[in-house]
Amino acid sequence: MAVLVSVLCGLTPLFLRWRISPQRAREVYRESRLVLGRLNAGLQENIAGEATVQAFGEEEKVYRRFHGVNFSYRDVLLRSIRYNAVFFPVIEVFSAISIGLLLWYGANQIVSNAVQAGVVVAFIQYIQRMYQPIRDLAEKYNIMQAAMASAERIFALLDHRETVKNPARPNGPVQYSGAVEFKDVWLSYNPGEPVLKGISFRVRPGEKVALVGATGGGKTSIISALCRFYDVQRGAILVDGVVVREWNKQELRRQLGLVLQDVFLFSGDIATNITLSDPRISEGRMVDAAVRAQIAPFVDKMPNRYREEVQERGSTLSQGQRQLLSFARALAFDPKILILDEATSSVDTRTEMQIQQALDELLKNRTALIVAHRLSTIKHADRILVIHKGEIWEAGTHDELLQRGGLYARLYDLQYRFQERDAVAVDSAAHV
Repeated sequence: MAVLVSVLCGLTPLFLRWRISPQRAREVYRESRLVLGRLNAGLQENIAGEATVQAFGEEEKVYRRFHGVNFSYRDVLLRSIRYNAVFFPVIEVFSAISIGLLLWYGANQIVSNAVQAGVVVAFIQYIQRMYQPIRDLAEKYNIMQAAMASAERIFALLDHRETVKNPARPNGPVQYSGAVEFKDVWLSYNPGEPVLKGISFRVRPGEKVALVGATGGGKTSIISALCRFYDVQRGAILVDGVVVREWNKQELRRQLGLVLQDVFLFSGDIATNITLSDPRISEGRMVDAAVRAQIAPFVDKMPNRYREEVQERGSTLSQGQRQLLSFARALAFDPKILILDEATSSVDTRTEMQIQQALDELLKNRTALIVAHRLSTIKHADRILVIHKGEIWEAGTHDELLQRGGLYARLYDLQYRFQERDAVAVDSAAHV
């Protein structure tokens, strides 16, 4: 009977904890993971933006912000520790009560000669051994609560439904030529707020079409819809006569060479960043792409050439070099359609001219969509589409659009005046 009472006393705190406190403990651990995420994100952001912080003298403000988040994390951890601090003494109290009951009952049994003293001592050892796994189980339960809070965030990401899905039976063209067509395309990132409104145009194989316009007009959204990063709400986009929804996403994107303004480079070497470890790209093909992208001269000056290490996000390379490397990456995959999103925005004039010369040769038999703010880079495009407020306002060649005197002509005149003013300022400074 005494043993049964002891067992019940030992299991009572665990039962109460499992029934009463798990939800509160889980909430505390959830909050701790959220605060820890903010802490790590802020730390990484401040380290990456160290130069900017120092340039504007914001060290004290950044420190105070980090200090506040760090103290919030401390407070949450203290709350989680409080649950353990309350629970473990309760177990010890019940352990002492169990032993006390056993001593009281065992003493009566010894006095009445029902049991020997050694039996009572043995039962005391049994009770202590019984409580050891209870203590271990309580500790593992705390670890499990913390792990469950972390697992919830992981499973929430894994269970997130894919919005852009491959079709059950993908369809593709018999022959890849690089033709692109937009038919009355409407796209919204938020319901009721369209960023593309009835976009319709066609790009013939081998044609170079430029997309220009003010920032936020919808140029990048056109590229995103073509790559099927988002599905359009109305209309259709066709590549080689097949609606992009019917393509296998991976196969579609293999036909698209994308060079973005914000270049992302991976840790590794230059060769890996050009080929992305794709076995289909040979060493010779990689080098040829580097030569055509005008990055071979500075790569050849490096000690290890194409095996030269590239640190995180290409921090050892200049912005212009990173863009050229991204350009070589696109060429190495030899896509039928080349998409350039401000591809020459961060290179000097000489390098830009070299890239333009390479593009003229590369794009002879390749379809190209060129997003540009610097209108001087797209003068020789076969056609220019002026995108404004999600619509195509004007279309034509450079000379035709200038003669119309519309939006493109105003943009070109405005940009030319700024360039002319800067040139005069440079000449004045040189004379001084």
